[in-house]
Amino acid sequence: MLRRLSIGLLASAVAIAPMPLKAQNGSAEDLGDVMSISLKDVVKPTLGFQGALQGAGTPNQAGIGGFLPLSVGDNSVWFVDALINANFADREGDSSIINTDVAGGTVSTSTRVGYRWLNGDRSWMYGLNAGYDSRSVKSGDADTGVNVTNKRTVGFQQIALNAEAVSNSWTLNGYGLIPVGDVEQRLNSSYDSGAMNTYGLDAGYFITPMLKASVGYYYQHRDQEEVDGSGVLGR
Repeated sequence: MLRRLSIGLLASAVAIAPMPLKAQNGSAEDLGDVMSISLKDVVKPTLGFQGALQGAGTPNQAGIGGFLPLSVGDNSVWFVDALINANFADREGDSSIINTDVAGGTVSTSTRVGYRWLNGDRSWMYGLNAGYDSRSVKSGDADTGVNVTNKRTVGFQQIALNAEAVSNSWTLNGYGLIPVGDVEQRLNSSYDSGAMNTYGLDAGYFITPMLKASVGYYYQHRDQEEVDGSGVLGR
């Protein structure tokens, strides 16, 4: 009987910057500037690089992302936010997806289309966005002592939904990540891999204009195996 493991499809799905309105690093002070002037004066295309170390269900990765305003008004903006990552191998013997080390040399993508707007007194900015993510997973050796053969590279996809609210002091972000297509695939001779539904909420507070603390809760499940789990993130 094949053993199964589960993966988180994309870390970048919830890591796209909630308010990339300026080329400089974002801060509460930047947001204060935005609240006092027309968005047309500050919302510009931006390009940036990012990297992340291996986590639960996600690989070591590095990539490039871009923010493209589609239509900018005095108090609102339509935009596209996109990211492409190169994925690297897991630390040897320390699987990010349990049982099987993930090999490097694959690519993942994340794309969002969204709308953001300021409220009447410009004290809060709200946003909604939706998009599509993809990730390839390449089998390495098992970290359980099992000798695996027929190692494969498989691909997963998901739909992402996000709602956000940002003020001078607070950031709130709720999201849902819903795998679509073939959500469970054979990874090698001993293990299957499967994508998990993920739902979460993050809240952040600017301690100073340049220092933000945040905490988040997420819930994951898989209908195929009735797997449920949750966790807390702090930054």
